[in-house]
Amino acid sequence: MKTRTMDRRWVIFGAVLIQLCLGAIYAWSVFTSPLKDSGWSVAQTQYVFTAGLVSFALVMILAGRIMPRFGPRKLAIAGGVVLGAGYLFAGLLGGTGFWPVFLGVGVIGGTGIGLAYVVPIAVGMRWFPDKKGFITGLAVAGFGFGAMLWVKLAGAWGHLIEGWGLDATFMIYGVAFLVAVGVGGLWMVFPPEDWLPEGYVPPRAAGQAGIDDAFTSGEMLRTIQFYLILMTFAVSASAGLMTIGLMKLFPMQALMETGMDRAAASAVAGTAMAVFFSLANGIGRIAWGALSDRIGRKVSIIIMMASQGAVVILFQWMAGQEYLLYLGATIIGFNFGGNFALFPTVTADTFGAKHIGQNYGWVFLAYGIGGIIGPVLGGELGDLNNYPLAFTICGAMCFVAVGIIAALEKPVRVPAPVGA
Repeated sequence: MKTRTMDRRWVIFGAVLIQLCLGAIYAWSVFTSPLKDSGWSVAQTQYVFTAGLVSFALVMILAGRIMPRFGPRKLAIAGGVVLGAGYLFAGLLGGTGFWPVFLGVGVIGGTGIGLAYVVPIAVGMRWFPDKKGFITGLAVAGFGFGAMLWVKLAGAWGHLIEGWGLDATFMIYGVAFLVAVGVGGLWMVFPPEDWLPEGYVPPRAAGQAGIDDAFTSGEMLRTIQFYLILMTFAVSASAGLMTIGLMKLFPMQALMETGMDRAAASAVAGTAMAVFFSLANGIGRIAWGALSDRIGRKVSIIIMMASQGAVVILFQWMAGQEYLLYLGATIIGFNFGGNFALFPTVTADTFGAKHIGQNYGWVFLAYGIGGIIGPVLGGELGDLNNYPLAFTICGAMCFVAVGIIAALEKPVRVPAPVGA
């Protein structure tokens, strides 16, 4: 007797809804200018961003380990509760104090994102083994599009910061995250153990060559392939996250140096982040995922990293011209979004999909490393008024990463040490 299963399209809906909220971390740039006006340094604004990114990455390891025990639905809902609580905490304690915002939005909010983020990826891969790249890109596209939604609600669409202040804006966002992630989490369940899409034959069964599909985290950590992927992802994350953190402040300064008034420069810089970067970020996740299903993960990453390196270096000159700024923000956003479709799938292709929740948590440490290097580098050099050096360093690192990922080959299993 055939067991009735859930329509897998609901997984997509739930995944996108969750990721729209988790993507609020990329909306941080909308808060940096008013916080700077209230007395914060550029570095302080980036410390909050870094705290969120590091908390996000570290907690993802824990999330991957506890998901088999608690299940993806409970984990997603818990993530929404913690994320919402973090923003409520920051708002209730005033909205402009450094430590309440650092702890609430950065540490607590980042923890909530880390708990929930891996759930749609792991669940999506299990429901869509026939389209891993595309479904991963689609599942995390909401993360990129979410930045546009929350930036625009705080600014041009909703005028929340202007009309209500930072404290109320943080609280409104907190409630919205708690509710929306909870609803999306309802569809975060794995399919039955032996379930496969109708007509789909796994690659191994079709006679295609492939590595063992059951690398555990311990086995993965003993391979050179893990470190090649980790280093490449860390570099790519550094470049993108530095740009996100400075997307409002640096273009505003560059545009004002050309004679544009502050209000107009703020509007142009806000549009670059909230529209061009954010839309391209979301689209890039889908497009790079789908493309990698055709041309392969490694080739896709090489193309993405090389083009990112070139544009990040050029961005120091592009930022002062409105339409070149929009072009630069679009390309950087498109490539940055590709990270979140390509690195989960290259992890699954290299080490198998069975333990992807745990394994990708370790790979995602690269995001935390990038979250320290990129924003801190940008913040410190920004306070020295040397933004161009920050972009040059990150762009050059992208070219180094092209050589690193080019060395990626299939792993050979390393036996566990005796007594381990």
